[in-house]
Amino acid sequence: MGAINNDWLEKLSPEFRKPYYARLYQLVSEEYARYQVYPPQGDILNAFHLTPLHEVRVVIIGQDPYHEPGQAHGLSFSVQPGVKIPPSLENIYQELSDDLGCYIPDNGCLTKWARQGVLLLNSVLTVRAHQAFSHAGFGWQTFTDAAIRAVNEEQRPIAFILWGRSAQEKSAMLNNPKHLVLKSAHPSPLSAYRGFFGSRPFSRVNHFLEAAGQQPIDWQIENIK
Repeated sequence: MGAINNDWLEKLSPEFRKPYYARLYQLVSEEYARYQVYPPQGDILNAFHLTPLHEVRVVIIGQDPYHEPGQAHGLSFSVQPGVKIPPSLENIYQELSDDLGCYIPDNGCLTKWARQGVLLLNSVLTVRAHQAFSHAGFGWQTFTDAAIRAVNEEQRPIAFILWGRSAQEKSAMLNNPKHLVLKSAHPSPLSAYRGFFGSRPFSRVNHFLEAAGQQPIDWQIENIK
């Protein structure tokens, strides 16, 4: 599954020695050997590679990777360049446009956000092709919950964006008064009109960061073409 070689390692290495992780590693290895699984094995931990713990300023929690070919690359809601933008991300872009006036780009690659300190973390990090949430029982949530707790323990202002019920369940772990926790409906077409549109998470996060003396996030994803 690759290795973590930045400051996440100190916080997460205890997880590697726990029984659940040994089972998780075995199950994931067997899945990749027998089935088509996403993202590519080298991309499973991309959220941690691209956003070291000391750089985390915002956390956006997703459910599990996209499960169609070529989409997932280890960042929640993001797809590889050249891949059709999924409906949930289309709605995220629409809200971003309404909130901050950003133009809607021609691609869904959110690596730019990750490199600015936006941890794009799915609660489950792998999925079998065409079967959403198929790896939900493997133990990934225990691992990613440990990562969320590690961010919660950081003593600097960090914003958490929790879209939908699954993400909002993580709020019980977020008890650090330094942090901002924003909750709304999920951006999927099934729920976006129930409170996601108009929630203005991007401007609210930037106001929070600026009030704490930090640079705002440049949320604009540029066109590739």
